Amino acid sequence: MQEEIIEVGSKWQHFKGDIMVVKAICKHSETLEEMVMYEHHKELWVRPISSFLSTEDVSLRKDNKTNQKYRFIKIKN
Repeated sequence: MQEEIIEVGSKWQHFKGDIMVVKAICKHSETLEEMVMYEHHKELWVRPISSFLSTEDVSLRKDNKTNQKYRFIKIKN
């Protein structure tokens, strides 16, 4: 898992080029797994933090428009 801090309001770029805005950090009601809620195309989505910060290398995927290594990278202000 990437060693990044996910802050509410932070912006992240998906490897397909879209920009996501973090809306909340929450927990799954049954497993208590930490989740990140983010906005994508005016819809709210949730994903486990472990998946959001995954170190799976996506650099060779044909649909990788940004040439980034990870699924999400934090946009530095």
